[in-house]
Amino acid sequence: MLRSLFSAVSGLRAHQTMMDVIGNNIANVNTTGYKSSQTVFEDTLSQALRTAGAPQGTGGGTNPAQVGLGVRLAGVTTNFGQGSTQVTGRQSDMAIQGDGFFVVQQDGQTMYTRAGAFSFDALGNLVTPEGATVQGWGATKGAIDTNAPVGGLRLPVGQVLAPTATRTVDLGGNLPADAATGATVTHSIDIVDEQGATIPATTTYTKTGTDTWSAVTTVPKPGGGTATVGTTSLTWDPAAKSFTTASMSLTSAALTSAGYRFASDVTLTIGGDSTPLTQFSGAASATARNQDGSTMGSLQSFTMDTTGVLVGIFSNGRTEKLGQVALASFTNPAGLEKAGDSLYRGTANSGAPSVGTAGTGGRGALASGVLEMSNVDLAQEFTNLIVAQRGFQANSRVVSASDEILQDLVNLKR
Repeated sequence: MLRSLFSAVSGLRAHQTMMDVIGNNIANVNTTGYKSSQTVFEDTLSQALRTAGAPQGTGGGTNPAQVGLGVRLAGVTTNFGQGSTQVTGRQSDMAIQGDGFFVVQQDGQTMYTRAGAFSFDALGNLVTPEGATVQGWGATKGAIDTNAPVGGLRLPVGQVLAPTATRTVDLGGNLPADAATGATVTHSIDIVDEQGATIPATTTYTKTGTDTWSAVTTVPKPGGGTATVGTTSLTWDPAAKSFTTASMSLTSAALTSAGYRFASDVTLTIGGDSTPLTQFSGAASATARNQDGSTMGSLQSFTMDTTGVLVGIFSNGRTEKLGQVALASFTNPAGLEKAGDSLYRGTANSGAPSVGTAGTGGRGALASGVLEMSNVDLAQEFTNLIVAQRGFQANSRVVSASDEILQDLVNLKR
């Protein structure tokens, strides 16, 4: 009788643990990055009533007779299946699509997490809700060295992007072929010097004869007046349908004399692309389409690509890499230890972490503005809840039945 009582008690304990695990899963149904757990049971050592016997002569063999002594918990496994994603619209929120973990530093310890609900603190550090710093590689002048050791990612609050002097101006449009000799066409565009000053550069085309034009570019002097910084002659080739002059230079010497800083000449491209400057009959539409210089810019926002590269967007329209998020992968993720706060700690059975970039080495891709939700399946959990409840009830009935039989045995004396 005592064997059945002990076996039933072990069943009650095991199913109570199963209920604990199920309850924790249901409690974390909306926890960001949570991975559900399952209990695994195994039977305990059985008591042998009779050992096995080999066949001898005319007698057959006998099988062992054993009575089990109950059940015990073999383990609690973690399901690292992908959870669904939820759009949040916050650029600092990140989700891993595939395998891998974010690497964070908390109180000097390296931890790992699937929960990407990150934000920036007062110093610009990318942190978890508990203040652990997200690890990655910072950028130096837009260059990222992923072979260097990882460190805390930091958004350079207040960073400015140095101005870039104009090197090329792209010209296009049309000079009217039917214009009278002496007719002029003018356009202007702002170019930028090394100090970030914007300079209106005005180009005037004057028709000097059939299929010929002169071009003169001037800039204002800081003290007043204008200075000529570039001139050229344009000859139209009707057969090639292009000007024989492919470009015009604004010399750095002339620009410097005018009071500006340019280390090299500025090239005004006239031909050589799919939309060059042309001369056909019709309206005058000659213009400077764009230039490659930029003024000083301050950091306004950032975006992230699927490899975890953070790209800063500056007020001058330029972009520059700011850093890259690191991901870690493990040979045996199920061997990780849950450390609370949606964090995991490496163990002897998880294997050493392989830290690298997203999309390489079996690590998943990254997405920003979304979060990975819990992978708890409520339908399955409620089914497991019924199974655990019935298992607990059945074992309690064994206890009650064993108790009644023992009571009958005691009553034999009466």
